[in-house]
Amino acid sequence: MAKLFVDCNRTEGHINPELYGQFAEHLGRGIYEGIYVGEDSTIPNTNGMRNDVVAALKEMKVPVLRWPGGCFADTYHWKDGIGPKENRKKIVNINWGKTVEDNSFGTHEFFELCKQLGCKTYVNGNVGSGTVQEMDEWIEYMTFDGESPMANLRKKNGHEESWKVDFFGVGNESWGCGGNMTPQYYGNLYRRYQTFVRDYKSDAPIAKICCGANGDDYEWTEEVMKTCSYKAPEHLHCFMDGISLHYYTIPTGQWDVKGSATKFDTAEYYKTLYNTNYMKELIQKHTNIISKYADPETVGLVIDEWGCWYDVEPGTNPGFLYQQNTMRDAMVAAINFDIFNHNCRVIRMANIAQMVNVLASSVLTEGEQMILTPTYYAFHMYRYHQDAELLHTYLSENPNVGTVKEEQVEKITQTVSKSSDGTINVTMSNVSTDASENIKVMLEGTKGAQIIEAKVLAGAMDAYNTFDQENVVMEQNFMDYSIQGEEISLTLPPCSIVLLRIAGK
Repeated sequence: MAKLFVDCNRTEGHINPELYGQFAEHLGRGIYEGIYVGEDSTIPNTNGMRNDVVAALKEMKVPVLRWPGGCFADTYHWKDGIGPKENRKKIVNINWGKTVEDNSFGTHEFFELCKQLGCKTYVNGNVGSGTVQEMDEWIEYMTFDGESPMANLRKKNGHEESWKVDFFGVGNESWGCGGNMTPQYYGNLYRRYQTFVRDYKSDAPIAKICCGANGDDYEWTEEVMKTCSYKAPEHLHCFMDGISLHYYTIPTGQWDVKGSATKFDTAEYYKTLYNTNYMKELIQKHTNIISKYADPETVGLVIDEWGCWYDVEPGTNPGFLYQQNTMRDAMVAAINFDIFNHNCRVIRMANIAQMVNVLASSVLTEGEQMILTPTYYAFHMYRYHQDAELLHTYLSENPNVGTVKEEQVEKITQTVSKSSDGTINVTMSNVSTDASENIKVMLEGTKGAQIIEAKVLAGAMDAYNTFDQENVVMEQNFMDYSIQGEEISLTLPPCSIVLLRIAGK
């Protein structure tokens, strides 16, 4: 029997809410139809935002939203998306399907969406095809309250008060779709562009995010950090608050044939989990490089694109990246959440790709219909870890599972945290496709265990929800546990996530 020892009085770091961030790009039906339907739509909406989608995302507790890309960010010119919608410039979305982008969702709409969600804002600027002046003026437009050309233009467009930009990304994937740059060239561009991401509000500084590496391109991180650091009187500094990392989990490990989102065997299931566990090594090695030039707790790693990437659903536009979402995706999400949580001292933020109708989405829509995916429920169950303190844990007797010896993964993955009110949040996942696991949770430093909430998400590895069957996979009450003093005995079903919330003593 596995045993999870929890020291309720020993914390190992603060779990920033932003580790559970989302990403919405102008891509396929990710924004249009998925989030934004316009004020005149027959689909119930508030200022153009779908009421059903917003309500679901609020319940999931979205902490931060990244926009407008992605690759789209480096072809996006923000002035095309402001002012009367009938006058906004129509462009071709060259990266994603070559469809017409009418720019009806722009800066004002993004901040309206974040207001409705109650989340922080992460805006990605254009370095690939944009100018320093363009970026400078966008920051002024969004954040300056005084008298200036851009502030006056914002007021003319109907928004008297400025907004708060919490995070600003200076370029995206500059090693690829954002310009095919060398790390040294981008590093110097970053130094220049970030200079003009000014803090017009002294009480609300903007956290600047530098474009980091694609997966295990450690040379990119090394050269960019080296270029962007400078010697101060006492120690080394960097012109950034975070540096990004992009890593997608692909079952086959090959970009040309990635694998189906719904049709896969047990071997491919475990291969997917094995590939997603590579995130641990990436975090460690990139953090080691960061630590040579800055304090990793000051210049954090920002994993602003992660998740599973499969072949698109048959019959859909290949440029729309629309894919279904199974219990396998929930297991991938849980594994990554636990990796992020246990590295919370060095990870500043993480943003799954993407929020609605694109890649590893939490929500799928079709006309007036909306369904929640297994990934949605994983986010929902883990939401209690946001803004909590990570507790020290030790898990004994955790066997490996998988069909290939060299590519096996740990059967159980977990996070335990303590909320500000003293509540202890335990999430545990059993990734085995066919074997349950008996486990004891041993609480040290507390008197007795009182369960105030217990939930489970479980199902076959390839189970998923459809618009005809919306509740095949869903979060349910969990009853398979017993308590004796400070010990909780329970059984984790195969392919499951279990949440226990324990009252603080």
